[in-house]
Amino acid sequence: MKSNHGRIGLKSLKVLSFIASVFLLLHPRSGFASFGVTSSSGGYIVNNGANLVFTVDSAGDMPSCKYKGVELNDTQKASCLASGFGASSVQASVQGGVIVITCVSKDSEFVNCTHYYIVTNGLDDIFMATYPTVEPSVGELRYIFRGQYNLLPNGPPDSNNNGNTGAIESSDVFGHANGTTTSKYYGNERAHILTVKGATGSGVGVFTAFGNRESSTGGPFVRDIENQGDGSGGDQEIYNYMNSGHHLDLTIAGELEAFRVNVLHGPYAFCFTTGSTPSVPNMNFIANLGLTGYVGSSGRGRLVLNGLSGMNPNYTYTMGFNNSVAQYWQQLGSNGSGECYNMKPGTYNMTIYKNELSVWTGSVTLTAGQPTTLHTITITDDPSTTPTIWRIGDWDGTPLEFLNGGNIMYMHPSDVRESKWGPVNFTIGQSSTASFPAVQFRGTNSPTTIWFPLTSGEAGASHVFKIGITDAYNGGRPSVVINGHALSNPGASTQPEARCFTTGTYRGNNTTFTWTIPSSDLINGWNSITITPISGSSDLSPWLSASFSYDCVELDQ
Repeated sequence: MKSNHGRIGLKSLKVLSFIASVFLLLHPRSGFASFGVTSSSGGYIVNNGANLVFTVDSAGDMPSCKYKGVELNDTQKASCLASGFGASSVQASVQGGVIVITCVSKDSEFVNCTHYYIVTNGLDDIFMATYPTVEPSVGELRYIFRGQYNLLPNGPPDSNNNGNTGAIESSDVFGHANGTTTSKYYGNERAHILTVKGATGSGVGVFTAFGNRESSTGGPFVRDIENQGDGSGGDQEIYNYMNSGHHLDLTIAGELEAFRVNVLHGPYAFCFTTGSTPSVPNMNFIANLGLTGYVGSSGRGRLVLNGLSGMNPNYTYTMGFNNSVAQYWQQLGSNGSGECYNMKPGTYNMTIYKNELSVWTGSVTLTAGQPTTLHTITITDDPSTTPTIWRIGDWDGTPLEFLNGGNIMYMHPSDVRESKWGPVNFTIGQSSTASFPAVQFRGTNSPTTIWFPLTSGEAGASHVFKIGITDAYNGGRPSVVINGHALSNPGASTQPEARCFTTGTYRGNNTTFTWTIPSSDLINGWNSITITPISGSSDLSPWLSASFSYDCVELDQ
């Protein structure tokens, strides 16, 4: 009779091999380059099976992150949510080729907040998602990868504070010996054009893929901190901000909005490369992981807009949606048509934007599993259709066409690269739009004087004068004098209470100030208007003074 010992031995070896594989997956040996996770001091060490080994500690923070064996994380400060998560529990699970670290916090700042670290076998990406139940007491939700500056020195230049000569404003805007300025507030992109952003060094790069912004705040044109580099401090900080108090959290309609809670923020990712900028990684696999608050594609709908009537072909149009649960946006085609996908069901405020200016508002209800179709919308609120005697700039919700307007996002207004702010004398029909100031500072470039001719017929009638602004600081609003006659002073507009023009943003609440100029104040021939900011509060400096950014200035027929 033939012995069965050989067959039994083979089966036993297969069983033992399987048991060993499972053990190594959950408890890889130190330095053993295989996919797996092992417990460590109340947290876990994760090996992604490729080039990443990182630690999530018992607080839910990441104090160590090694790429190809080199420690990239700051050795003094952990990478973390906000300023530290304060987890009450940290648990690991393995789902096929995916490791999920689930951190839950009962810290006073993050009551019952859940944060996830996720890796897939062989991919050098750390995926994350965050489910908050309350607004963090610090007033912002962000994840910071705290890299070592000497290993990742090549970050975005506008936010690279290395070699600065000291702070020139507060403790977050810095000057340099050559007269330039840098800050973590500068160079950040608007949400609707966010790209992968990060820093590199010799043979290494770390990048944020910002992911789904549906649970964030601010709408399509909000910008927030993406990076801060400082060689003297040793840090290269790479961020994903989901909301903050940086004067930046506005709804799609331009009003302040509340932080979204009890919804999943993300997923988003930190991507590690040999230095090249990666593509946005595919995050669809996360749908199968059972994350709290994750809404799959079957639970979502989409909006189809057939077109717009009354478009200005010189501008790009965007449709935006928001409610207390989510926000979405989609750039429209040349005929105003477009589709917005993967929207949670519900009723949304809907806004049509001409560039960044709201020109139509309404509401729409989305249903899961099927499209909602809107027929052609007629634009009703574009102020550019009003006949004028003259107009400086155009109504588009930005000051970008004006003097130094394109620099607001990238530098402090005192930067040596700025053109001289003024005071400006502007002559209708002679001066270029680019010579009119983007921002009117009470302490720096006031007044702005506009010279314009009127015929006898025009001077013999009253006219409406308008100043549109996109934002204001310190309660700044325009005081107007026409040919020596003061017009009534308006009240302050409603704006976020924070710095704006010195921290890289012109995006506030669009406001139009309107006056009726009587014919008795007008002259047949050359007339003058002077504009100066007023405020009920004193100024802190020439730049931190009562101010506002222009959208458009016009005299109507």
